[in-house]
Amino acid sequence: MKETNSDPRLAGLNVYRVGGAVRDELLGWPVYDNDWVVVGTTPDAMRKRGFKPVGRDFPVFLHPETAEEYALARTERKSGHGYGGFEVHASPDVSLEEDLLRRDLTINAIAQSTEGELTDPFNGQGDIERRVLRHISAAFSEDPLRVLRTARFLARYASLGFTIAPETQALMRKVSHSGELEHLAAERVWVETEKALGEPSPEVYFTTLERCDALNVWWPELAGEALVKGLAAMAQVPDSDMFALAHWRYAQLVSPLSAERRDALSERLKLPNAVAQLARHTALTYSLINHSLTNHPLTNHALPSDALEGPSVLRWLERLDGWRKPEQVEGQLALVKVLAPEQVSPLENAWQAAREVSPQALIAEGYQGAALGEALRARRGQAVEAALTK
Repeated sequence: MKETNSDPRLAGLNVYRVGGAVRDELLGWPVYDNDWVVVGTTPDAMRKRGFKPVGRDFPVFLHPETAEEYALARTERKSGHGYGGFEVHASPDVSLEEDLLRRDLTINAIAQSTEGELTDPFNGQGDIERRVLRHISAAFSEDPLRVLRTARFLARYASLGFTIAPETQALMRKVSHSGELEHLAAERVWVETEKALGEPSPEVYFTTLERCDALNVWWPELAGEALVKGLAAMAQVPDSDMFALAHWRYAQLVSPLSAERRDALSERLKLPNAVAQLARHTALTYSLINHSLTNHPLTNHALPSDALEGPSVLRWLERLDGWRKPEQVEGQLALVKVLAPEQVSPLENAWQAAREVSPQALIAEGYQGAALGEALRARRGQAVEAALTK
């Protein structure tokens, strides 16, 4: 643990490291960030010590040198719907135990003093040993985002043998049926989902939400067989850093959906444009490969070398906007390497041949306006066809 009691800015303060840093250190999991809670002081006192206030809804301060977060001990009371419907009480009389009580799971409610002493009023250490995710109190149900967070934690720690306590599963199902999940902001839902998609066992996030009846609130398109197919596809992602792993996994997850259902899900989650576009492009690649499968049955479990057809490949390159954004084609070629590796070389050859068609050369031949566009597309089509038939 990082020593903080030698920091003059913290002299005389009751400071504790809390939450994920303590949990992950006890688990032997990598610790990347520290969060701190300060007991028995005021916002004014923190400002006078040089801390920079950043909290909108409750007093949180950034250390001026380390930029780590220091939050004043607080309690919360439900006052409305959704993630933000709380009244916060932060004052010097809020104890460390009261602050820990407002947290979601026992494993997240362990505090560590600057001397290394642990405060664990809800036996989070015991649940770490038992590999159990367990809610602290019935107040868990007041914040519907905790249903998603618990599923995300399971996606992170399932490989360590963690499970969700039966009583916590029951409470998650109760929240799902209460209608509270519908009041979450789409952006918060996506943030949790994006994090889960980057965890070691992302499929666990979705199967957990399905078991507690939360999946049909925000992801109804993934019900039943669509989820089974999506999770199978999600297990295959390109070895490419061109897009984030979480975004590749999302694109694969929704690849079995129709365009209408995929777009409806994208709109509901208010996905970033880059993520929604990657999902559309991935669907185009599946369509290209499936078209080849339809017209050319598998031989020895592989597509024959002449399975790809020039017009289909040209349309694929055009819809990927390859001439203006070649990186989008390169990304999809990485996916083809996973889905149909025998077709990577023909597609790469077709792509390079099409790129070598020069608009300037056609202009020099006298083409202009609409005729130039038509000639350019025709020459590219010829180049693709010639590359595929080599």
